[in-house]
Formats: sequence, structure tokens, C-alpha cells
Amino acid sequence: MWARWRTQAGERCTDGGAAAKVRRRLDTWTGLAHNNMVVFMIPQLGANGLLPPGVHWADWDELVDRFGSTPWRQHLITGLEAALENLKGAGCLTVYIDGSFVTSKTRPNDYDGCWDEAGVDPLALDPALLTFDPGRTTQKATFMGELFPASIIADADGLSFLEFFQKDKETGRAKGIVAIDLGGLA
Repeated sequence: MWARWRTQAGERCTDGGAAAKVRRRLDTWTGLAHNNMVVFMIPQLGANGLLPPGVHWADWDELVDRFGSTPWRQHLITGLEAALENLKGAGCLTVYIDGSFVTSKTRPNDYDGCWDEAGVDPLALDPALLTFDPGRTTQKATFMGELFPASIIADADGLSFLEFFQKDKETGRAKGIVAIDLGGLA
């Protein structure tokens, strides 16, 4: 068999250790059959309690297994799952999860994240997902966390939320986030 490694977006993988973010497709030489296998793996947290820099692809079950270790985290996951189901129903394909939820913090306040707007029908979204009141109280009351459109400008430096969430707000250094392919959400 011949193996080709590509990132989720389809670019050719060049760093060899990219199992956390690549799609692996095995084609037989005959072309008569093929297997599509998605390999996801959230890397270990660093000594600082953060994910290493980059976008780390995971399926829903891996996120739950990795970050749903306490009753409080499981409570947050319930809200996150409801939000992701609504986003998926509106046509969203990818959500990026950030914040203390994807760190070593024992009791994160909530989860933060952003969603790819491509193909999303805003009329099919729960209105709470488009409500950005102070402290995002509406979103937190409905879904126990905050989710923003990924391309919206997040700060005075002009970073989108997708870029903003990959920067440690304490140190300014790059950090990792988790990407969920909503196609695998039940």
C-alpha cells in the first residue's frame, strides 16, 4: 500500500510528526479499493499546563475522554455538546476549542471557542450563539461557555478569534487549541 499524509485542509504534511492533525488515506496499488482512516491525537499538555502550539484535531469522543475528567468538566461538556449539535445542524463543519477547558486547570470556569462560518445558515442557529452581550451571559446561561465566529476580529491587534485563541493571553506565546470535525458528532 502507498500512504499519503495530508492535513485536514488537504495540504501535504511535511513535519513527519503530524499524526495529531493529519488525515491518512491508504490506497491500494490496484486502485480497486481504499480505506479512509482519520488519525487524531491530542498531544500531552506541556509543563505550563497548555497544549503545544498548533491546531490539534480530535473527534468528539477523544475530547470528552481527555478533558471530561471531573463532574464539573462533564457539566461543561453537556453544554458544549448542545452548542455543537446546534452548529452542526446549521451547517458548521469545524469548531475550535480553547480556554482553560483544554488546559490542566482542575476547575475551568467555562470553555471558549470559535466556529468556522463556511456553509453555516445563521437563521438555523440558536440565537444565543449570535448574542455577544457583556460577559457573553446569554451564551453561558444557554451553553455554559462562549463560542465566536472564527473570522471575527477578537482584539485591537486585528487577530481573528481563531488566531487570538492560539496565543497565551498571559505570556503572548503561541499555544495549542483543539479542532473538532463536527461530521463525527452523533
